[in-house]
Amino acid sequence: MSGPALPRYGTLLLACVAATAIADNYAFQPSLTDVADDLGLSATTTGLIPTAILVGCTAGFALLLPLTDRIAPHRLVGVQLCVLAAALTLAAAAPNAPVLLTACLLIGAMAGVAAQAGAIAGRYAAPGRRGTAMATVATGLSAGILLGRWAGGSLADLLGWRRMLLVLAGLALLGAFATGRLLPRDRPRPRGGYPAALAALAPLLRRHRPLRRAVVTGGLWYFAFNVVWVALSLTLARPPYSLDATAIGLYSLAGLLGFAALPFTGRLVDRYTPGRVVVGAMGVAALGTAVLAAGFPHPVPTVLGLALFDAGCFAAQAANQSVVVAVDPDRSGSLTGVYLVLYFAVGALGTAATAPLLDAFGPRGTMLTALAALLTAGSLAAAHARGGAGEGGKENGREPVGAAQDIGPAGWAAPARRRI
Repeated sequence: MSGPALPRYGTLLLACVAATAIADNYAFQPSLTDVADDLGLSATTTGLIPTAILVGCTAGFALLLPLTDRIAPHRLVGVQLCVLAAALTLAAAAPNAPVLLTACLLIGAMAGVAAQAGAIAGRYAAPGRRGTAMATVATGLSAGILLGRWAGGSLADLLGWRRMLLVLAGLALLGAFATGRLLPRDRPRPRGGYPAALAALAPLLRRHRPLRRAVVTGGLWYFAFNVVWVALSLTLARPPYSLDATAIGLYSLAGLLGFAALPFTGRLVDRYTPGRVVVGAMGVAALGTAVLAAGFPHPVPTVLGLALFDAGCFAAQAANQSVVVAVDPDRSGSLTGVYLVLYFAVGALGTAATAPLLDAFGPRGTMLTALAALLTAGSLAAAHARGGAGEGGKENGREPVGAAQDIGPAGWAAPARRRI
């Protein structure tokens, strides 16, 4: 671990930063029609707004996350939040589509600070509390994803979409002030220059088997996550259901169970291996998907299935990212960047595949496809966990006495300890 342990208030601050930053990626979506009417945009141009944010976010993961390994946290997070505030202000004042789309690219890129917050929390966590720290930040990030659309839509209805963006800019500036004062000021010791760090991203994937395993398992459940939610939205919007966007959006509140389960997940990761947590989480997500496949579209089994599904996916993601950081805490930013770029790429494949799956197999067959992806991820995680126990890794959930590494032979992270 680099530098002093992050105090508890620092972890909570990073969770708040993650929540507000990632919410900016989704706050626009409920008011896209109002934006189009105000600026006179075509339907095609309007659709480019969320696309620009997604492209910017992916670029931010690849280009900015490695800076976590090079710049002091108080300066890195504070500066990016200031740029995020400026981008939101530019979007609020945008007179036309080119200015708005440029601002959206910047918003997406700077919102990647939410992922940096998780990497910083994992690097500076107190001994034996890496899982808890990262789960705390993941709780904030999940809250931002779940509630960003609702908060953005409510503020836009109350104040208008331009003033809504100004409110979000104010929150970003408040976060910049707080992080500039409270986050660690020690500068990591970089390995080589920034261009070399970018060039090293692909070799990291070849070099570290635990990272490859995390990408494969994480990609499988994020594929399933996108398939389930896009299939749900498309099916409920079509006849015979024909629900409006508000009614469909209410189903996202079922994910609050996953949000509530994350702090508990962190304690499990610190007590046992992340691999065991992933196996259990995939079992919960698979159960939820099976309930969805059997009970859709009846509201009670649909809500119950979504709650279990989201809880399993959120818990698995928190555990998986602790694996990524534990590969090399001093390069947590670069490792997290590789992981998230590929994670989102596989998720995008799930989004693109959903409509053809619905047309070919219907809602139930599409849910069963997601179930197959979850069961595959759980089986791979179980095989890795068993391999670790058989090769002298953690036994009975406890790290062997005198172990000096954070990663067992099978690639799953053991509870973090300060190295002396």
